[in-house]
Amino acid sequence: MANKVWFITGASRGFGLLIARDALERGDSVVAAARNPQAIVDALGVHPKLLPVQLDVTKEAAAVVATQAAIERFGRIDVLVNNAGYGILGAVEETSAEEVRRNYETNVFGLLNVSRAVLPVMRQQRSGRVLNISSLGGYQAYYGWGVYGSTKFAVEGLSEAMAQELAPLGVHVTVVEPGFFRTDFLDATSLVETAVRIEEYQDTVGAMRTFAAGANHAQPGDPARLSQALLKLADAGQPPLRLQLGSDAVARAYAKHRQVEQELAQWKELALSTDFEQPVKQAA
Repeated sequence: MANKVWFITGASRGFGLLIARDALERGDSVVAAARNPQAIVDALGVHPKLLPVQLDVTKEAAAVVATQAAIERFGRIDVLVNNAGYGILGAVEETSAEEVRRNYETNVFGLLNVSRAVLPVMRQQRSGRVLNISSLGGYQAYYGWGVYGSTKFAVEGLSEAMAQELAPLGVHVTVVEPGFFRTDFLDATSLVETAVRIEEYQDTVGAMRTFAAGANHAQPGDPARLSQALLKLADAGQPPLRLQLGSDAVARAYAKHRQVEQELAQWKELALSTDFEQPVKQAA
């Protein structure tokens, strides 16, 4: 199989760093993007097939510059991994407008900035893979994660449309929905908690804060195995639109499907009652 050129955002730690390391180890080339590219060098060393680039995904001009550097070095981009992002924990009401805006700037607008920079390359090649890293919370919302989940719901919708738009051009798009993996996601380096806390949410959001603190570095998912799964996904001949990763993600997806089916059946009569009445056809 021909070596691939990867462009990975948020590559200085977590999933991004693991994917970069595994891709290099199998002989692929990697453009590893991060706000601090020196952290990539510190973690991976100097490698002939590694290009660390400085990239704040909230800056569209920076995404264009990083993409140009990738093309100058490797001549193409085969796999884009939109991985950069962070979580915010708090009730929707507790989350300030500024906290919401910052989360969207990175998780949604940042993904769009990088995609707009890289997709012209893939369109010209008539080939490529886009792996948009969503979350289990992007498929089913949870109390305490409403704003963060909404950014990942946006990623889901964007990915569905992108998949349809790009398929005729030879570019495949998959939205990846990890469950809880044993990374630093629940650390302060990746997770912001709202400045405001409202006592009435103690039984819901307060319980989620307690859970998150206890689950940190005790999550069931193995990040190393996730990285290997994404390499297999990038090699798949017909990749899926969605890929849940982790037993908790799979279980939650099935549970949501059951709940939607049950609710749809329960309210079907009312749902169908809103169409215009169809004229009764007279027998010939």
